[in-house]
Amino acid sequence: MSDRGAFDTNVVTLTRFVLEEGRKAQGTGELTTLLNSICTAVKAISSAVRKAGIANLYGIAGSTNVTGDQVKKLDVLSNDLVINMIKSSFTSCVLVSEEDEKAIIVEPDKRGKYIVCFDPLDGSSNIDCLVSIGTIFAIYKKTTSGEPCEQDALQPGRNIVAAGYALYGSATMMVISTGQGVNGFMLDPAIGEFILVDRDVKIKKKGKIYSLNEGYAQHFYPDVTEYLHKKKHPEDGSAPYGSRYIGSMVADVHRTLVYGGIFLYPANVKSPKGKLRLLYECNPMAFIMEQAGGKATTGSQNVLDIQPTNIHQRVPVVLGSPDDVQEYISIYKKHNK
Repeated sequence: MSDRGAFDTNVVTLTRFVLEEGRKAQGTGELTTLLNSICTAVKAISSAVRKAGIANLYGIAGSTNVTGDQVKKLDVLSNDLVINMIKSSFTSCVLVSEEDEKAIIVEPDKRGKYIVCFDPLDGSSNIDCLVSIGTIFAIYKKTTSGEPCEQDALQPGRNIVAAGYALYGSATMMVISTGQGVNGFMLDPAIGEFILVDRDVKIKKKGKIYSLNEGYAQHFYPDVTEYLHKKKHPEDGSAPYGSRYIGSMVADVHRTLVYGGIFLYPANVKSPKGKLRLLYECNPMAFIMEQAGGKATTGSQNVLDIQPTNIHQRVPVVLGSPDDVQEYISIYKKHNK
């Protein structure tokens, strides 16, 4: 007989965890329902990602999304999944997706009080070479009393109720925060549930890794050039930082959270406003980082303090271990007096 003692009969699933958090906060259960629907979408996307080659989901779908990236079939599928799952949970009124130029206003008979901003498949240019990709989301409450509209989504990250990301890597993981710290859940394919594996995740105060695309070095502003020089040629005789850059934001940020260090996608001469999007890339990741004890800045201000003016607004972002980010901020201020 196999050892039955090894089977956990009191397992903490993501649903159970969020239900418990909701009970503590005396919530209505609506957020739990919404997070559950996102979970279902993530499971379906994970399954599609795993068998993309077999199911012929690779390749360009023939159109370009609003931010100029060519849309792949998996992007389209992922976007449809997230939208349909959230709508069918009756918990949201406005959806903002990287794939859709305008905000999606949920039909009156399916509306709830939440606004969800998401990138259904981040890093999709990496699909064809099997590099990790992910899904990112941020949830806000509607703060106005009128009919829901795009304007309702233009809230600073400080208003986030819950945020997180799914990473489709060597395993599928979800990292979530409802404002009470950060928790990590691994998808157990045997039971089709996300299981709590990392409780109350905290980032190191200082790391040993920097992460950015150095291919743009000739376009960097002087603050970034100086910061990188200090990481490669430390003046105090300490070991230089290692460099790691995957090119999928979810994968790079997740590694930064787990190992510590700093992730940069700064503004440069070619992209003076930065490249990553505020509502569904930078804000959710900044929220997770701050909840884990880290920092996220544009250089001049905290990412979460930015008042958005456009749903696809781009911002520079530097995030990670608090001491590393603070060192970058000091150099930024020196160059931008």
